[in-house]
Amino acid sequence: MVDFVPKHSAIYQGTVRHRRFTPRTHAFRYRVFMMYFDLDELDDVLAMSPWWSVKRWSLARFSRKDYFGDESASIKGAVLAEVNNRLGLKLTGPVRMLTNCRYFGFIINPITIYYCFDENEQLQAMLLEVTNTPWNEKIAYVLKSDPSLQSQRIQFNKGMHVSPFHPMEHFYDWRSNTPHQKLAVHMQNKERKNEQCVFDATLSLTRQPLTPRSMATVLFNYPVMTMKVAFGIYWQALKLWVKKVPFYSHPNSSSTTTK
Repeated sequence: MVDFVPKHSAIYQGTVRHRRFTPRTHAFRYRVFMMYFDLDELDDVLAMSPWWSVKRWSLARFSRKDYFGDESASIKGAVLAEVNNRLGLKLTGPVRMLTNCRYFGFIINPITIYYCFDENEQLQAMLLEVTNTPWNEKIAYVLKSDPSLQSQRIQFNKGMHVSPFHPMEHFYDWRSNTPHQKLAVHMQNKERKNEQCVFDATLSLTRQPLTPRSMATVLFNYPVMTMKVAFGIYWQALKLWVKKVPFYSHPNSSSTTTK
């Protein structure tokens, strides 16, 4: 029996909600779980359960190639190098990531959040690794955090085509807390020209202890978590198409915007 008890890693369970306000209203909500790994604890956490590992046969698999940076380098090293380079910092403290793993061999991560702390456990920065579907492109947004605040609010321009139902001329209004018992993220898509909010997404999660039993339980309760996310993306896209929401082609496509 594994005696390791994670100090910072956890399971977060709750809901994700999406709302569109214009040009058609549309909303949905579904239950999710996400893993919160302290990267200094990662190997010990994955050794806690026979169903979780880095091996191909595992029901839940953590694969280095699925995450930020060159897979020959550690994730923590890659994240800190990027954050320090962009923000002019010298962080060497903990990095904790909120993410999905591969479940039954399948992964989809619309967003992975890397929370970067200093040696005093103060949140100094976040790296948001966003992946679009179905193009499987990635972009990393690096956000400076104010350690004196429990809740961060940061605005930044959209840098990658994510949804065919949103144009590129948007900026993001990001709000999030420092993960504790509750973890919250709220992001609005706003038009650059008039700052009108056209869409928002809210992640509302509650921390659960990470134990061998809880690691098995989430796989039983959410056996196809990442497939559920993928199905949800395409199902909701179909509903938007039926509602005749304007469709915007990928900027690298030769196609034009249609309505």
